[in-house]
Amino acid sequence: MAIGGENGKESEFLLPGALHASDRECVITTVLGSCIAVCLWDPVTQRGGMNHYKLPLWNGDGLPSPKFGNIAVSKLIERLQQLGCRKENLKAKVFGGAAVIQSSSGLLNVGERNILAARDLLKEAGIPIVAADVGGEQSRKVVFNTRDGSVLMKKAQPQ
Repeated sequence: MAIGGENGKESEFLLPGALHASDRECVITTVLGSCIAVCLWDPVTQRGGMNHYKLPLWNGDGLPSPKFGNIAVSKLIERLQQLGCRKENLKAKVFGGAAVIQSSSGLLNVGERNILAARDLLKEAGIPIVAADVGGEQSRKVVFNTRDGSVLMKKAQPQ
């Protein structure tokens, strides 16, 4: 946790495989390419959190890490419930999944698989996606406020 962001708000920068949730106002920032960030917010408690995952699904090898979508989404829900949020109140905003590295193989790229995982995992959890900016070829910077659920997002300039 870093204190002393804008106006004394808590601030956090998420690297891939990380998540953060707070019962205080926090501004969470991350930068995404093919990775996905899921922002969850409870409008009743005005609490929220964000994850940043690299790969869609943990296959059971090694340790279950939030670098995998299925682990990251369930851990974020669990953490928000520990902070007093109710799963049925949660709203999701999803970002990322860009095809920043072009593939000629014809297979779904990792960004597309990450997008599908986010949609499927949130649907399975019964959490509606109320906003999303996914896919494309540009990386994104995402800034999420856990108090009001607002997100500022900026795409990188095409190269």
